[in-house]
Amino acid sequence: MISTIDYHTGGEPFRIATGGVPDIPGRTVLERRSNAVQVDHVRRLLCHEPRGHADMYGCFLVPPDDPGAHFGVLFWHKDGYSTACGHGTIALGVHAVREGLVPAAPSGVTDVVIDVPSGRVVARVVCSEGRITSVTFRNVPSFVLARGVVADGVKVDIAYGGAIYASVPAASVGLSVTPGDLTALIARARRIKADLAGHPASLHPADDRLSGIYGVIFYDELEPGRQRNVTVFADGEVDRSPCGSGTAARLALLHGEGFTGTLVHESIVGTVFTGRVVEVTPQGVIPEIDGMAYRTGHHSFELDPDDPLGTGFTLR
Repeated sequence: MISTIDYHTGGEPFRIATGGVPDIPGRTVLERRSNAVQVDHVRRLLCHEPRGHADMYGCFLVPPDDPGAHFGVLFWHKDGYSTACGHGTIALGVHAVREGLVPAAPSGVTDVVIDVPSGRVVARVVCSEGRITSVTFRNVPSFVLARGVVADGVKVDIAYGGAIYASVPAASVGLSVTPGDLTALIARARRIKADLAGHPASLHPADDRLSGIYGVIFYDELEPGRQRNVTVFADGEVDRSPCGSGTAARLALLHGEGFTGTLVHESIVGTVFTGRVVEVTPQGVIPEIDGMAYRTGHHSFELDPDDPLGTGFTLR
């Protein structure tokens, strides 16, 4: 029996496994990510159909790297384990305060410190009279890896925001960030990502475990300081939210172009994150991104030993 508490952040699901998951060995969260194959049957059970779907997302809670963080987390999706997740970090901030994992005053700001595979992040949870009103996700240093790289016949900019993303204006491929173009955007993202496999710009400069193009971000310029985006990550999975770590990558690119204001970042379903660069370090810019998560349910999942579908399947 596997228990979960589910949230959504900006429309993107986030399923937190709260019980029944075997221990995952490792000294650090990043090491545990490499060893998560030992419990991969649980990821498939929670993520794949019929209990999940091809765009499902969630996490396993694990110990932190050291006592400086409240807990660690391994993020997962239908194809495996990601190195970062901003929408998940926002949901974890809400979860930690609501469930009492981190003590919080009824009114005020509480920092929930979380170790993720890409480093240590913070979910700054704002409460007012016992009600959570917003969360600010403070990310790891984010930076530009390359600009103007040609992939599948189009120029893309590549940046790191805890994971590595290729950014491309949707108009440059004759599309727009709208639900009507989503099928075509997914197909183009898959081709762009495949074309960048092994490209030097897809390599993390310090740790190869963080290498590889995780997602392709298509964006529309709506007005100065306002963009609409859709992030297609893993193998054709679509982020319903404006994508937290993707927003961090976009902020790194925009900061390099001289943008110093607040980015209003819309998703393909109309939800919004706002983000800004709050610090510049030798390792990169530090983005902070505002959002909110909402609990959608408690679940207990099981696998009937006679079920011929086992841990499930995905159907795109």
